[in-house]
Amino acid sequence: MRSSPDILWARPISAERYELGEGPRLDPRTGELLWVDIRVGRLWRGRLTADRIDVLAGHDIGAATGSVAPLAADGAGWIVAAGRGFRHVTADGHVRPLRDVAAPGTQMNDGACDPSGRFLAGSQVIAGGEPYSGGLYRLEPDGAVATVLTGIGCANGLGFDPAGQTMYHVDSRRRRLTSYRYDQATGEAADPRVLVEFDDATPDGLCVDAEGCLWVAMWDGWNVRRLTPDGVELARVQLPVPRPTAVCLAAGTLLVTTAWIGLDEGARRAAPDSGRIFAADVGVDAAPTHTWGTG
Repeated sequence: MRSSPDILWARPISAERYELGEGPRLDPRTGELLWVDIRVGRLWRGRLTADRIDVLAGHDIGAATGSVAPLAADGAGWIVAAGRGFRHVTADGHVRPLRDVAAPGTQMNDGACDPSGRFLAGSQVIAGGEPYSGGLYRLEPDGAVATVLTGIGCANGLGFDPAGQTMYHVDSRRRRLTSYRYDQATGEAADPRVLVEFDDATPDGLCVDAEGCLWVAMWDGWNVRRLTPDGVELARVQLPVPRPTAVCLAAGTLLVTTAWIGLDEGARRAAPDSGRIFAADVGVDAAPTHTWGTG
């Protein structure tokens, strides 16, 4: 076991500040960076150029928007987890509701595609909802939906190992990171194993790198942590803001969305870059990025 994690540092690369920036993801069809602003209900698209993000477009979804994934076919748009279900966003920004799946008192949150072209996204309990009434849901390429997990407080970081045989999932309300055996043939998750229960900050979004390690954003922790598949911490990326929300990798660079929501005036003065997107050179590439549908 390592005596202490390596320490890296992140720098801001977006001019804009997002209230609750989340879900960064590279679109493998176009190379664009995708992300959402949850409370605003907007999907953003940008181009990573040198050491900045050039915003290309923003699409209003019409509901709180937790995550996004590209469709497999070129020009086919994106799938989002928004409101209490799934919506399709066309290339020109038209939004079409697909299916509602989440229970009353919850709303959709983080998600990702598996290697077989399914989009998995979870829900979080909101004001008035029953505790731990959230779930993790699966949208098949043919539009069918199924429930993968139940009893969730706040479904967050979701990812798959490079072989697609292990699924990782965060329940932020429980401050817990869990791994599951994942069946690519059926899209079912089984044999849960708690990897880490955090006591110093709240785990949020995650991604998996090409070496099979996990990068987990730590809400109110001022950092992102790199963990082995068994949950051993290898490295930390320090940020000058308290609320990193989610991460993705692009050619050896870790991209981190952050939030200013919930910070009082004093906290925002102390961390004026809250809500910007950050980058850190980490020297490892991403695991494969998957799309919704079979193309």
